[in-house]
Amino acid sequence: MSKTKAFLTSSVGRKLIMALSGLFLCSFLVVHLYINLFLFKQDNGAEFDAYGHFMATYPLVRPIEIVLFLGFLLHAVIGIWLWLANRRARPVRYKVLKASDSSALSSRIMWVTGIAVAVFLGFHVNAFFITSRFITTERSMYEIVREAFQNPLTDVLYIVALAFLAYHLRHGFQSAFQTFGLRNSRYEWLINLVAVVFWLLIPLGFAAMPLFFLWAH
Repeated sequence: MSKTKAFLTSSVGRKLIMALSGLFLCSFLVVHLYINLFLFKQDNGAEFDAYGHFMATYPLVRPIEIVLFLGFLLHAVIGIWLWLANRRARPVRYKVLKASDSSALSSRIMWVTGIAVAVFLGFHVNAFFITSRFITTERSMYEIVREAFQNPLTDVLYIVALAFLAYHLRHGFQSAFQTFGLRNSRYEWLINLVAVVFWLLIPLGFAAMPLFFLWAH
């Protein structure tokens, strides 16, 4: 076994992969939100649909979508492996020391938020990506989004899922830089500041979309 393979299959190596794949998915959130902000433009979805058409027809987008899917899959698989490894390392829970005394809530429920985000992602991809790309050509992407978010139940579920995403990002983003050894007194303030953008502002940006269409209705 080569040194590189041995490192990448070790606990430290897998934590590094977890961190890199997580930051890669964070970059996707930025792009995704940027495109979705055109939903708020008062042009009846013209520019948003133009982006949607580009994403559906431009040849180079397809490999990017495959890489993105593989990134999600890799992140999930490594996350499950690390969780199981931690469980095996501590088969007996401490009775004296409470979990709340030694770790933040966002850290303790990381596996819960991860599962919730994965389930939400499945519904989200089916409701928007698969519907617009493979099922219907009669309605534009803007019309599909507007119709979905005019349902109050969909809006509530979407916002609850975003709350889970926010909690997941709150711990995950900072943990990634801790894995890289950069979360120290010199850089911690900057990491915490950028983290707020990802775990608070980006989820709020996504949450504004269902509220916008609900009120517009």
